[in-house]
Amino acid sequence: MSQSLIGKTALVTGGSRGIGRAIALRLASEGATVALTYNANKADADEVVSTIQQARGNAFALQVDLLDGQAIPELFSKLDDELVRRRGSNTLDILVNNAGNSGWGGFADATPASWDAIFAVHARAPFFVVQNALSRLAQGGRVINISSALGTRPLPVVPIYSMAKASINNLTHALAMELGARGITVNAVAPGWVKTDMNAAVRENADMVKAIEADTALGRFGDTADITSVVAFLASDAGRWITAQVVEASGGYKL
Repeated sequence: MSQSLIGKTALVTGGSRGIGRAIALRLASEGATVALTYNANKADADEVVSTIQQARGNAFALQVDLLDGQAIPELFSKLDDELVRRRGSNTLDILVNNAGNSGWGGFADATPASWDAIFAVHARAPFFVVQNALSRLAQGGRVINISSALGTRPLPVVPIYSMAKASINNLTHALAMELGARGITVNAVAPGWVKTDMNAAVRENADMVKAIEADTALGRFGDTADITSVVAFLASDAGRWITAQVVEASGGYKL
């Protein structure tokens, strides 16, 4: 690795599994001190931290339930304490809004509760995480939101999730204008189908796998490394002139 992020600090929400886990590992491998959040599975979060530390990186985990909007200020209070103790400053260089919850459920099955739960984590939480991060974000910092290819090409089987990700794309543009004067770039990375435990059931269905691969120009599911490479680029100095962009990393899904 290039170690392009030595001396930087990063917060990755939902960093205990899936794409978030891979992002935390990649940013740490590039030299960043990584704070990752988790909701319920402390063991998974501890495993990520241990893996980073065994590779001589720096990381720690913080618990937060992003369904609860009131929990976000407390998260940042804990983050401040840890960063000051470890580094002498609460400055945050990189913020990755990755946390999510299950988005499955079609139009006929939707309820106000399912709507609220999906939007709370995928749309409301990133908004208020950035709001709380503003006083900590360094000049020339990075905000990277994890969106989805479904934010621009929605699937009828997941209408609420698709709408929530469209909201993230819009927020990315608004924040880029808001924070540009401080040299802070704001971008979104929009994966297509990536092999994670959240879609394991889909990948057990041979017909669905065949259909998805046929709809993808590069003919395969993505790996988490396909996404983390884009995130690492945007987080680095090499991505300094890119802002307000939704970078689709889908292998050409549903072109």
